[in-house]
Amino acid sequence: MDDIIKDIEEKYRNLGQNPETYLKGLYHSKPINYWDYIELDTLLTLQKPRTDFPDEPIFIMYHQVTELLLKLITHEIKQIVDNELIDTKLFREKIERINRYAGVLTASFSVMREGMDYDQYNQFRLTLAPASGFQSAQFRFIELFCTDAHLLVNARTKSQVNDSTDMEFLFENLYWKDGGLDHKTGKKTLTLQHFEDKYLDSLKLAANKYKGKNVYHRFLSLDQNDEDVKELKYAMREFDHTYNVIWPMAHIKTAAYYLNSKGENKAATGGSEWQKYLHPSYQRRIFFPQLWTAEEIENWGK
Repeated sequence: MDDIIKDIEEKYRNLGQNPETYLKGLYHSKPINYWDYIELDTLLTLQKPRTDFPDEPIFIMYHQVTELLLKLITHEIKQIVDNELIDTKLFREKIERINRYAGVLTASFSVMREGMDYDQYNQFRLTLAPASGFQSAQFRFIELFCTDAHLLVNARTKSQVNDSTDMEFLFENLYWKDGGLDHKTGKKTLTLQHFEDKYLDSLKLAANKYKGKNVYHRFLSLDQNDEDVKELKYAMREFDHTYNVIWPMAHIKTAAYYLNSKGENKAATGGSEWQKYLHPSYQRRIFFPQLWTAEEIENWGK
């Protein structure tokens, strides 16, 4: 106990603080409870349905859980891209954690596909326009933390760009912007306008900050003949395929059930052509192209 107190005193003296103040504060502090630690009372009040349909809270909570999983993925990715001295062992550990989170994301779509009444969903969803999962900023940041912006442009533009292409041009042609255009007029939907107003500047800052030091470049900077790096490669491929093929396919199957299972071809709340926007063979979003063969890339998502 004396050693612990000495360590505490040293810690706060090194910070230029009076250790006695902190020790007295500790004495007066109340014990922590589970519900206080995870802010349980607040968490359980964050669902604000817009209708009285009993299945709408399921839809809200599902998306909140998804955003928390995306935050877990981001948490691990930032430990890769912000660590200048990361070694192969830690790199692999982080990617394997990410793969577990991505696996949960994929499996979770059964909550949406089988957990909501068809008619209820198609009524309460009408109150959500122009909001859309398209507006998940964490999803966009993860892309820019993982790979270069020139690998995220639409299929029409990919052959025209490379890693030295002007960032403004790249951002004008990012693949997801196609999902934010009115397919009749070609103009930006209100969904896309709101999203860009809130997040576009931050996304550009992230793209510039992590260009050359994202997950892809961190991997390429390793000794590719190292046996540990070869094992890491398999984990990287798993993440790329799960996040960019399996999860979007689970999403599109769920969307097809609710929007087109009866041949009605309903529009997405954000107005996108969801059949094309969600399908991985159309998006061709590949974070780590050097880890795949030409044939695998050609058949991406098929």
